[in-house]
Amino acid sequence: MIKISTTQINSSKEEMNRGLKNRHLQMIALGTAVGTGLFYGSASTIALAGPATALSYLVGGIIIFLIVRMLGEMSVEEPVSGSFSYYATKYWGKFPGFLAGWNYWFLYIFVSMAELTAVSIYVSYWFPDLPQWISALICLIVITLINLITVSVYGEVEFWMALIKISAIIFMIVLGLYLIFNDPRPFPDNFSNLWINGGFFPNGLWSTMLSIVPVMFSFGGIELIGITAGEAQNPEKTIPKAIHQVIYRILIFYVGTMLVLMSLWSWKEVGTEASPFVQIFDNVGIPAAANILNFVVLTAAASVYNSAIYSNSRMLYGLAESSNAPKFLSKLSSRKVPVNGILISSGITLIVVALNFFFPGKIFMYLMSIVTGAVVLSWALIVVTHLKFRSHYDSIGRVTKFRSLFYPIANYICLAFLIGILILMTTIDEMRLAVMLMPVWLAIIFAGYKYTNRNKK
Repeated sequence: MIKISTTQINSSKEEMNRGLKNRHLQMIALGTAVGTGLFYGSASTIALAGPATALSYLVGGIIIFLIVRMLGEMSVEEPVSGSFSYYATKYWGKFPGFLAGWNYWFLYIFVSMAELTAVSIYVSYWFPDLPQWISALICLIVITLINLITVSVYGEVEFWMALIKISAIIFMIVLGLYLIFNDPRPFPDNFSNLWINGGFFPNGLWSTMLSIVPVMFSFGGIELIGITAGEAQNPEKTIPKAIHQVIYRILIFYVGTMLVLMSLWSWKEVGTEASPFVQIFDNVGIPAAANILNFVVLTAAASVYNSAIYSNSRMLYGLAESSNAPKFLSKLSSRKVPVNGILISSGITLIVVALNFFFPGKIFMYLMSIVTGAVVLSWALIVVTHLKFRSHYDSIGRVTKFRSLFYPIANYICLAFLIGILILMTTIDEMRLAVMLMPVWLAIIFAGYKYTNRNKK
């Protein structure tokens, strides 16, 4: 075990401000769990599993909640920036910490590239003659400036962008329920679309299991709540409160939305003519439904890019503080933000601006395919690190303030579940390559680790 104390990590001459308030943390936790996948991607998932998609979201949501609780326990006990990279280094070893940090950073570099590309696609809906690379560049500059000001400005911007997403979903659910209960058929017949079109599992159990794969990726980014620990006001109270609200919000926003959609129409008809979101607005008679949706998903994509730049810069800061990255990445500006980490994370995403210039509209799916295996690896590292963390605390007789649920059984269940996701991915043509390349990726990270530590004792 690597002996690094919290005081040691926080002993640098400069420390980041704890400028994230409780309402910021709650919206960050919720906003990262709700992305464009719910608005657009849900239709393809429903086509795979039918009404059982709601069950897939429920099962996936429970697993993610358990993992976030594990990260929350460590974050409350030791609220540092860089979070699980630091914990992996301290309680597991140097290479796991190096792997956790750099895997997360590269993962969200690709996520940020994908979301920046998505922004350009959504802007093109209104301005088809505007080159996609221009809108991507404008978004990059604006979000980078927001992150360079202060962490409280980032939190405030993210609060309002997440609020737009959440408000849209609530509005959609309310309108959907209005349509359902205006159905002339009495309860429960007005919900009969959930079982009369081939049953709740119309395509069988195997298709339902396969649907869990895209469902899990829609939850990617929810672990950002742990990254915020180093800049959260009163983390012992704000982090548990934000995490506790994740589970019931997942139930409302994902499971609730799926049940409403598939009660309104046969699961075979959801999203066939337009986005499910647009379908509901059209049925209520709201004009410009497509424009409303485009604004919401544009906000959602910009929100994810905003959080990706934030989390990537903090991860680089944590890696630098743990000597797993160059020390200049731990430099803070006069406003106490890791300026070099922000500029490098933002600067690398300029690559996608160039790609959009040369290959407009062709790279989004390529970027998203790279993300698949890496997010599962990040979650697995959190679960194993938590096992090491709790083992250490139990050995010294110390009780943590915010204990995870069902330790250690939950850890092993989550690990088995994540391994199952990787196995399922090998059966899906678009995702098989990501699993096959994972050993290569681990080898690259290990080579980087050996190079970084070549002159260290």
